[in-house]
Amino acid sequence: MAQQQSNDNKGIGSLKNKIFFTLICLAVYRLGVHVPTPGVDGAAVSEFFNSQSRGIFGLFNTFTGGALAQFSVFALGIMPYISASIIFQLLTSAVPHLESLKKEGESGRKKINQYTKYATLVLAVIQGYGMSTWLSSQTLGDGRTLISTGLLGIYHFKLVTILTLVAGTSFVMWLGDQITEKGIGNGTSMIIFTGIAAGIPKGAQQLFELIKTGDLKFVLALVLLAFMVAVIAAVIYMEVAQRRIAIQYSQKLANNSMSSLASSHLPIKINFPGVIPPIFASSLLMFPSTLAQFVNVPWIKSMQESLNPNGIVFNIIFVCLIVFFSFFYTDIVFNADEVSENLKKSGAFVPGIRAGKSTADFIRYVLDRINVLGCFYLCVICILPGLLIQNFNLPFYFGGTSLLILVGVAIDTSQQIQSHLLSGKYESFAKGMKIRSRRVQF
Repeated sequence: MAQQQSNDNKGIGSLKNKIFFTLICLAVYRLGVHVPTPGVDGAAVSEFFNSQSRGIFGLFNTFTGGALAQFSVFALGIMPYISASIIFQLLTSAVPHLESLKKEGESGRKKINQYTKYATLVLAVIQGYGMSTWLSSQTLGDGRTLISTGLLGIYHFKLVTILTLVAGTSFVMWLGDQITEKGIGNGTSMIIFTGIAAGIPKGAQQLFELIKTGDLKFVLALVLLAFMVAVIAAVIYMEVAQRRIAIQYSQKLANNSMSSLASSHLPIKINFPGVIPPIFASSLLMFPSTLAQFVNVPWIKSMQESLNPNGIVFNIIFVCLIVFFSFFYTDIVFNADEVSENLKKSGAFVPGIRAGKSTADFIRYVLDRINVLGCFYLCVICILPGLLIQNFNLPFYFGGTSLLILVGVAIDTSQQIQSHLLSGKYESFAKGMKIRSRRVQF
């Protein structure tokens, strides 16, 4: 009994260490958000970006946790890595070499991840150059510039800015890897989660100020809060919802001390791809819109305005990208043929469906129908809240994508914590049984 309790304490201690390590990494990230890029007038940049908070900068600033508004060393955040990941996800299905690497297993996955990091640096250099060039040409209404070039001039500022932003993105990418390997949750998702969650107190303060000054009626604020709670409840419900395909085991296996497995099910989440489609879609939409900010051409400026969040063109493209990435990501991650083969090997079958190819086709059919419902849910959650909030003329960005990421990452992290606790209890129980069996033999 004492030995089992000691093993339980070790498991809990390991979990505490993982959580503590994750919190330390996230704290370092939040500290870096407030470290300014050399040569930038922080007050002027903050004032400028606050006036642009409703556009694409508001969305980008939300994902970077306010780093863009301060133009800190983490101004690019993790977004170049996400963009590179999207590119290689697409190339994996088109380039034979990458497809063969994927089939190699863990070693191939590490190689693709290495290529992704190299591509991240290239994208960070391009975005860093574009942002430094654009920032050096902007001024405030009173004529103040956003940068101080000093004695070495504009070219020195661009070089320093590019190196700083690339170094910041590399460090954030490294932090994400450390969280994934030694902490709790997916590192990239946790960094995005932290950036979005950091804006909640400021949003609540601004909402309170609107009520206090009378710009927003108290009753309307209550309706708005009730709507937010309802959306959160709907997201939680849909994130844990499952479609369970009935599975039965052969009578021979059921008689061999496996009667509890004679009837089981194959769970498939309604939102199988999770937060991946909105993140990928947002990243792709932010990249061309950001580039459009750097070119002073009328038709590009009109495209930029149409690609602002909650715009008609933006929402149409956003919906199309969500649908595409939902089916694309599901097809990459979930292999119906492999699942069917594993069921066949374990003596399991879907009632009324022949084992093998027929089972794979049935699972694929069910998954496609579920994906249709999942895509509709994602599109509504990602677009409707932003459109409704925009009608209230709130001064802060609130979108369904941010909410979906917050809830999705929180649920995934809590499930990992529960799995860690259960595995710790199982290991301690197994060790206790081995010790007892040895005592009995002795």
